[in-house]
Amino acid sequence: MTQECFFKNAVWVGAAERKAEDFSVLRGHFTVGKARNVSLNILGLGFFKCYINGKCIDPDTFLPLSSDFENSCDPVEEVLSGHRVYVPQFDITPYVQEGDNVIAVQYGGGWYTHRERVYGLPKVIYRICVETENGTEDFVSDESCRIAPGYVTGYAFVQYEEQDLSTGVDPFSPALDDSTWAHAVRTEPLVTEYCVTDCPTDRLIAELPVHEVSENIYDCGENTTGYPVLRLCAAKGEKVEVFFSEELLPDGGIDRSHAHGQRYSVVSDGTERTVQPEFTWYGFRYFEIVGKAEVQCVKVIYADVPANSTFSCDNETLNWIYRTFLHTMHCNMHTGHPSDCPHIERRGYTGDGQLTCHAVLTTLDAKAFYEKWMQDIADSQDVLSGHIQYTAPYIRSGGGPGGWGSAIVEVPYQLYKHYGDRSVLEKYYGNMRRYIDYLEAHSAFGLVTSDKAGEWCLGDWCGPNILYPDKDITSHNQQVMIPAAMVNTYFMVKSLSRMIEIAGIIGRDADIAEYEEKAAMRKKAIQGAYFNTFDGNFVMNVQGANAYAVDLGLGSEETYENLVRYYTKLGYFDTGIFATDILIRVLFERGDSDLAVDLLTNPGEQGFEHWRRNGATTFHEYWDSSRSRSHNHPMFGAPAAYLFEYLLGIRQAENTAGYTSLVIAPEAVHRFGWMRGSVQTKNGVCAVDYRTEGDKTHFKITVPAGTKAVFRFKDKEIELSAGENEVIA
Repeated sequence: MTQECFFKNAVWVGAAERKAEDFSVLRGHFTVGKARNVSLNILGLGFFKCYINGKCIDPDTFLPLSSDFENSCDPVEEVLSGHRVYVPQFDITPYVQEGDNVIAVQYGGGWYTHRERVYGLPKVIYRICVETENGTEDFVSDESCRIAPGYVTGYAFVQYEEQDLSTGVDPFSPALDDSTWAHAVRTEPLVTEYCVTDCPTDRLIAELPVHEVSENIYDCGENTTGYPVLRLCAAKGEKVEVFFSEELLPDGGIDRSHAHGQRYSVVSDGTERTVQPEFTWYGFRYFEIVGKAEVQCVKVIYADVPANSTFSCDNETLNWIYRTFLHTMHCNMHTGHPSDCPHIERRGYTGDGQLTCHAVLTTLDAKAFYEKWMQDIADSQDVLSGHIQYTAPYIRSGGGPGGWGSAIVEVPYQLYKHYGDRSVLEKYYGNMRRYIDYLEAHSAFGLVTSDKAGEWCLGDWCGPNILYPDKDITSHNQQVMIPAAMVNTYFMVKSLSRMIEIAGIIGRDADIAEYEEKAAMRKKAIQGAYFNTFDGNFVMNVQGANAYAVDLGLGSEETYENLVRYYTKLGYFDTGIFATDILIRVLFERGDSDLAVDLLTNPGEQGFEHWRRNGATTFHEYWDSSRSRSHNHPMFGAPAAYLFEYLLGIRQAENTAGYTSLVIAPEAVHRFGWMRGSVQTKNGVCAVDYRTEGDKTHFKITVPAGTKAVFRFKDKEIELSAGENEVIA
């Protein structure tokens, strides 16, 4: 849609002199009679807060959603596929009064003016539509609006916000005389597509109490995202500062190495008032206040994406994995994209996102959120080469052509599998083909060996520091030992396998033979380059190398046997982000559920239980927490999906989608005294609840109406009916 569809004859306006870091307040006046309904379409770039007659209409959100706003700064030597901006729409009827009214908008910062990709300078456009008995009337942004500097005086989106309230002027008050303010000036329009905001936006989720752990240092009880609310008690001109961190020092002080430069400050006007940051959130658990202020609470802010699953059992490590995955993902769902971390970068890394997509769609009501992000991925594809960016929306970052680029295939595939709507496959099928062409162009000898010139070409990521004394590997500083070409070619084969299935679903059968030929050739190349016929291993069978191969059907009988033997002896993870997920899934798929559970619950330093015992409330960037810049990264949580697929046993029947046909086949039941959980499907809730008493296990299985389901356990196979089923085995 065009600008006119949302804003009619409104124009973009801003200050006469603008800088990327500036925040301004724009004021407009409008008069209405007796109104039936008053609606507002508005964009303030980067973020904005809008007040009608002095009341903020959306005080705890960050709008508009992140996107590839316009074509002002595409990557070097690339042309991105699309540019769009999401228009927030509000019903402001409760805020409007008969007679004179004031709209005031403070705006700036955010993704639009982010210093690593500045699209343009701050500006605003709005349209107020008033419906009365006699018709409609529009009030729009134009040069009659008044403008002045806002009270946000210093800002870096991922680090700090500085406010100065010392003037004592309330720029949003309807009583303010703004006649001395400068007139706004017309600014450049966006060259973009305008879209409805149909993705869950950030909102206030909870208010956490805090306790003081030492003088002026506070703990909100969990690693979270949002900000504290303060009651200013300082004299006029005095500054209050807040410093944030994920950790405390042994002496109880703030650990600045886990602060990431995050801070907030406000200069008082001498009156007691409540204040909070307006245009950024923080990722933190602890904070220190320097100056005269009292903490009211901590506001938890993230996207309104509720859980649509439940899980609990008599193993606290698995319970912690489930709860912590949900919390970590929520902390990384802001402004319409899933991020790597909520503080340091906040970017929608395609690698992290495609890896965790299946687990997210299993446990959260995230369809609309991921449909929006899928469009971001497609928009960020280079029309010239088919290259998929490492982040979506695009900001220059690090990644690789396989684990990151494959998001263009994996995310729509998972959306289809979970919701059964094949239109998402049809919509992005052309993007998938162009991505495969890109990998072909960056291959040598059958392996994906390069990426865009001058960029990273990662394979796996975040491998651990670990010693392998029986493998003659002596360095404690190993990270990823599996060759990047092997990992990237693995993801090419997996993408081709998905596309063979997708082509059959959407009626592109003529393409299948091509994909099968390409996949077979790539498998042959991996086998030839990395398989050791002497011992049956790939890359010495470390960091899940054999799991990559087995998942593609490569190697020999020894390959999988070596994998099982190795991890049974090792007893913990030596894997990076991708191999951790592949390893656990391969073990479950081949019936070694005991070993999969052992790894998921292992008490060593390379696993989830180590994090839990040390008080973590979110997943860390590395297994070794001392190496982690961030203590809030979701990517190691991808195996959370298998709590449902294998331990509860809620799996979709082969060649089906949308949970219309289920196989309920719980594994490792003998490991647990009880387990229960559920997933929400489009037909209703599917739930499994079992308890073992003596040598018998009592199952209660709820099947949604309109869903076919069969129960498989030991030597039993029972057709289930809609509603509650009870089985004793």
